[in-house]
Amino acid sequence: MAVISRSIPRTQARTIGGKQIGQIARSIVMVLGLGFFTAWTVFPLLWIVMTSFKTNKEIYQQATFLPTTFTLQHYDHILNKTRFLTYLKNSLMVSTLTTLAAMLIGVLAAYAISRLNFRGRTFMARTTIVTYLVPGSLVFIPLYQIAYQLHLTNKAIGLVVIYLVGTVPFCTWLAISYFNTIPYELEEAALIDGATRTQALTRIVLPLALPALAVIALYAFTQSWNEFLFALLLIGRDSQKTIPSGLAGLINGDTFQWGALMAGALISSIPPILIYIAAQRWVVSGLAGGAVKG
Repeated sequence: MAVISRSIPRTQARTIGGKQIGQIARSIVMVLGLGFFTAWTVFPLLWIVMTSFKTNKEIYQQATFLPTTFTLQHYDHILNKTRFLTYLKNSLMVSTLTTLAAMLIGVLAAYAISRLNFRGRTFMARTTIVTYLVPGSLVFIPLYQIAYQLHLTNKAIGLVVIYLVGTVPFCTWLAISYFNTIPYELEEAALIDGATRTQALTRIVLPLALPALAVIALYAFTQSWNEFLFALLLIGRDSQKTIPSGLAGLINGDTFQWGALMAGALISSIPPILIYIAAQRWVVSGLAGGAVKG
């Protein structure tokens, strides 16, 4: 029995070979691009870690990447010879209170805008996102005047009120986007069965919106944890400073205590990292769900 074989035309073979070469080229470009941006992101973090374990001689004279002699003197200095633990306590207090208040206000406002029909609802939703887009450098003068008149300066608790101005609009907007993806029929069924609006929110909507709540909490926490401008502007008393403004005190004119700064930065990055690791799957699903509808 004879087997008939047909050869692929040259033009088709060239096309197939060209597609394969194109796919290989795109893969190489993608890998190189991802490698470059990964190195761009990871290298500063590695430099912080390595610098925190170097001696002062290696930091200021030799400028090597890897320390030849590992030392913990900078950690001893930042923990025992500065008020870093006070700054850490203040940051935890401010970030936690800001997160709780932003979630409470943002979720209630988002539920009202998403589910209730009232005059000006669309205007309020658009105003919320516009308010979030206003940079803090444009409003820090009026906010300082408000904080001064309310006697909130030189108080860590005063930062909570100021931070809510920036965190609540974003939290509200994100919650609105996620609430719009939840079928309203679920709430209608609960309301028909005799549930109140509050019960429908707490028993139906919020359990389904846990990913969005995780994103809201992480955003509010990290924003208030890392905020520097208002913390430096409003707090002058050392006992009320947070970590960003407290670490700035290690810079005296043109003298930088790089070892202590890197050690403090590394320690202060641990709480957000742990929170992100614990809530990673909630963050991914929350961001993806909130992006479906707006």
